[in-house]
Amino acid sequence: MIELEGVCKTYTVGGQPLTALQDVRLEFASGEYVSVMGPSGSGKSTLLNMIGLLDRPDKGILRIEGTETQDLVEEARARLRREHIGFIFQSFHLVSRLTALENVELPLMLAGILPRKRRETAMEVLEDLGIADWASHLPKQLSGGQLQRVAIGRALVTRPNILLADEPTGNLDQQSGLEVINLLEELNATGITLLIVTHDHDLGDRARRRLTLVDGRVTSDHREDKG
Repeated sequence: MIELEGVCKTYTVGGQPLTALQDVRLEFASGEYVSVMGPSGSGKSTLLNMIGLLDRPDKGILRIEGTETQDLVEEARARLRREHIGFIFQSFHLVSRLTALENVELPLMLAGILPRKRRETAMEVLEDLGIADWASHLPKQLSGGQLQRVAIGRALVTRPNILLADEPTGNLDQQSGLEVINLLEELNATGITLLIVTHDHDLGDRARRRLTLVDGRVTSDHREDKG
């Protein structure tokens, strides 16, 4: 469960205030599949970063699995993020000097998991995603679709129940993008809450719930029963 109550966020850009989120009030139930759409600068990525505990609201309340997060110290926020949230970025954000397996291991290393256990767990994730054959490859040796699968593996290795994806197909060709979305939808079908930020209306329309943001406000919240 994710809850936002009156969440606001303002940045200073060039000495001027820029409001990214205005009085956002939303709830996401466990297992939902939600797309977040809107024009550039509407607050989509800020909303995702807020839910992913990569940023803090200036005002309002954000609860993740019943825990109020806005005033937590950074260590507690990191622990909550590690236990519940996986984040997938448009630009993959893999470490270039690490192999695919080592990139997937990274969150477990940061969590203090012993080397043998984290290697076994990361390899299991690569096998589950069908990319075990790429375990020893460096990012420069992989295609865009392969890179995004490794990034998904890294997001999944801590077994999160919330998966956040910011333009996950933005740097992919059409076929690779479709494969990645099919994979994310398969993960959602297992009960993982899936939130996707996208400019692609065809992709956004696949979600069972579709949010539209304009100037930091939620202007549309459409739910649809897709069976």
